[in-house]
Amino acid sequence: MRLLHTSDWHLGRSFHRVSLLDAQAAYLDRLVATVREREVDVVLVAGDVYDRAVPPLTAVELFDRALHRLADAGVPTVMISGNHDSARRLGVGAGLLDRAGIHLRTDPEGCATPVVLADDHGDVAFYGLPYLEPALVKEALGADRAGHEAVLTAAMDRVRADLATRPAETRSVVLAHAFVAGGEPSDSERDITVGGVAAVPAGVFDGVDYAALGHLHGSQRVTDRVRYSGSPLAYSFSEADHRKTMWLIDLDADGGIAAEERIDCPVERPLARLRGRLDTLLEDPALDRHEHAWVEATLTDPVRPAEPMARLARRFPHTLSLVFDPERPPEDPLASYAQRLKGRDDHQIAEDFVAHVRGGSGPSDLERTVLRGAFDDVRVDETVREVSR
Repeated sequence: MRLLHTSDWHLGRSFHRVSLLDAQAAYLDRLVATVREREVDVVLVAGDVYDRAVPPLTAVELFDRALHRLADAGVPTVMISGNHDSARRLGVGAGLLDRAGIHLRTDPEGCATPVVLADDHGDVAFYGLPYLEPALVKEALGADRAGHEAVLTAAMDRVRADLATRPAETRSVVLAHAFVAGGEPSDSERDITVGGVAAVPAGVFDGVDYAALGHLHGSQRVTDRVRYSGSPLAYSFSEADHRKTMWLIDLDADGGIAAEERIDCPVERPLARLRGRLDTLLEDPALDRHEHAWVEATLTDPVRPAEPMARLARRFPHTLSLVFDPERPPEDPLASYAQRLKGRDDHQIAEDFVAHVRGGSGPSDLERTVLRGAFDDVRVDETVREVSR
């Protein structure tokens, strides 16, 4: 059975306030063309269909057209909700869409009810695990605690229990939206940390033939059977070096991977991250190849130059981001606050603040627990408010 594994469409997202709708439409054209040309048997969409819970109408229309085209191609699609989606909104009409071969899985309690498709070798059971917000699904799934590993394990226990009731030759595929240990993140994924932990071990997915993951935006293998397709477009400059692709996977009669291929997504405009003094960026002939790219320029001039954005735009008209990182010795007291915070999460910054106001004494273990709980509560509250709008 030939699978086309995709995820993280983020329909409706912009890039530094530049609309990506045309680029997203071009990607969906490529997806449908690949389905037809490569004789795909099933399309998998592992969450984050939209970029936010209440997407703009233009994004909804683009999604609607994509579903019609996939249904017209006669190829089943299995799709789950991600942490950017409103599961309830995305799941509206799921029963009717099932009849057209579009199988939406947005209810965590339905994770052990698979979409069963057959080929010449028998059945393949596709289990959809939508994004599982631990605090919201712990009770429903019977998890022993409110953490990512606990709720995913509880969901996978249900999957394995259902699979055990099926004929022994039944092959299995799980779609999940999560941060799995070993995956490489970028700057454009929304933080899903709970209790200081965001990642879950790949072993959570033991017992199934293939795990089609979404959430991380780089196409990558965690293991041979556990993979991210990545996002079809770059959504931050941290993805400048990504090769944006979809996985084309052939499952053999025993559930092994008989063949694999990365199908390239169309690139409307490449990304470039440039660094140096302004005069160097404006004069270096080696940078000619970036003149048509979206550009993030980091200026290292010791003194901020005059009109840097206007001057850069004359050579690089698609400059979208300008960062200042002056060349100074590490001990220089003028080193920027942003530089000191680089790579630190909100909880670490809060701990640093406590240590600062106390003259060097950081928070106690109990205080760290209280701080961590406060950050978790705020994130969950924001999630609940967003999806209930």
